[in-house]
Amino acid sequence: MTIQEAVELFKQHQKGNVKKNTLRSYGRFLEQLQARFSERQVVSVTPDDIGAFLEECTEGLSRSTRHLRYAQIRAFFNYIIEATNLNIKSPCSAASLSKTFKLAQHRPRRILDKETVDEIIFKSRNTRDRLILELQARCGLRIGEVLNLHAGDISGRKLIIQEPKSGRDEEIAFMPEHISVRLAEYVANQKLSSGDRVFPLCYSTMWNLVTGLGMKLNVRISPHDLRRHSATYASRNGVPLEIISKVLLRHQDLKTTQVYLGKISDTEAIRWMDILHGK
Repeated sequence: MTIQEAVELFKQHQKGNVKKNTLRSYGRFLEQLQARFSERQVVSVTPDDIGAFLEECTEGLSRSTRHLRYAQIRAFFNYIIEATNLNIKSPCSAASLSKTFKLAQHRPRRILDKETVDEIIFKSRNTRDRLILELQARCGLRIGEVLNLHAGDISGRKLIIQEPKSGRDEEIAFMPEHISVRLAEYVANQKLSSGDRVFPLCYSTMWNLVTGLGMKLNVRISPHDLRRHSATYASRNGVPLEIISKVLLRHQDLKTTQVYLGKISDTEAIRWMDILHGK
């Protein structure tokens, strides 16, 4: 079997088994793989071939992206070998490749306390910026979901998230009443029609806004840290993990939600013991 034939087989497998976002992530990469090896037989591809290909197509990219591409090509070869009963070892299993394209160990992120988040929000310059920050910090929305909101996606206390990260057609997010009221007033004051974006900004603009507000408080912060805070704040106030995962963050796996919650300090643990059993 040639690489070209293998790529077509893998694409057919993906169509019925993976989400749309995954298909998009693989798309261009599979085209590069096919162009590079084309008529080469799968059994003839070596670890050195894979290493040279990955170095070429990930040059200048982040370590996490390099690791992702390695994971994708490994999944490709593993599937082809299993689906076609090839009696070969995957060229991606070489220890040198695993070491070169391994994911860097991340230090645990600092979990922002409510007072810091409140101060960041209150220092925002206008109603638009404050609403964006609150939709992340209070409602758990991703920054891309906030910036992609259209006026027609707002329905009372609910927000319709179009083309969410999960790959579903849409999801529903919920708002506290005071935020839903101010958001409705903002849309009305801006005279937005159903198809208009509520916040017609780009990601870099919001990144600069959030990091700039954090710098004023000597806090390193990104937009996603506000979504992370929404989960931690809910957890520390007794909201069940299932609600945080399925309603607030809209994760498909509870394990993903647990990563968001961060490490519990000794002080926090003692406080909860006192709440549960009395002082």
